[in-house]
Amino acid sequence: MKNNNDWNPDLYLKYRNERTQASIDLVNRISIDFIPEKIIDIGCGPGNSSEILRRRWQSARIVGLDSSASMIEKAKSDYPDSEWIIANALTYETKEKFDVVFSNATIQWIPNHKELLKKFYGMLSDRGIIAVQLPLFRDMPLGKAIENVSKLKKWKSKTDGVSNLFTIYDYFFYYDVLSKLFNSIDLWVTNYIHILESQFSILEFIRSSGLKPYLERLDSESEKLEFEEEVLGLIKKDYPLQENGKVLVPFKRLFFIAYK
Repeated sequence: MKNNNDWNPDLYLKYRNERTQASIDLVNRISIDFIPEKIIDIGCGPGNSSEILRRRWQSARIVGLDSSASMIEKAKSDYPDSEWIIANALTYETKEKFDVVFSNATIQWIPNHKELLKKFYGMLSDRGIIAVQLPLFRDMPLGKAIENVSKLKKWKSKTDGVSNLFTIYDYFFYYDVLSKLFNSIDLWVTNYIHILESQFSILEFIRSSGLKPYLERLDSESEKLEFEEEVLGLIKKDYPLQENGKVLVPFKRLFFIAYK
């Protein structure tokens, strides 16, 4: 039986370019003087980030891991020659060691980042690195608008606690955790200015990600539409229409690469 709350790869990939650019930038920023033999992509989704890794290191064995059956099904369909695993990143156990533990826009869905990063460290070979990107969703007007709407009296009983599903810290936190484990750390923040067709497109863009857990708590399609309309009403002033009718959406992302 299909899980209706599972991730929707087709909706996710509707904005493939916007979602994949961060993976491209993270992969290209990795500075190592060897060709990695084994790489694991934690939260690989439909395989678009794993493909970026493949393009840089064609001879490496790349394992894509995701907890979503539908995402892994899509990855297998699009990239049948690669290796895919359905598993929870927090509980996944392996004796294998990887030269690169890579994770793009995933760990914000996983709690206890101190333990998670220690786990990633334990999966590394002697010369291994971790490379991670996560959206700073709470720093953006979009994230704040969704949270504010969810706290309204009409929605609170259904959406209460959803914000706790996100685990996001600032770079000070990650530096302190990583500096106890790694010899060298590279951190940076980038605002990606996405050019979208309309203000409604903003909702489409995040419906398969940051908006998803809120909508899952609502009982009917009419409730979901009403919730989205209220979010849209709040964000219009923050994302005004350009002269040609399009909308510029700054999307803030934190990156870090840590070298043993």
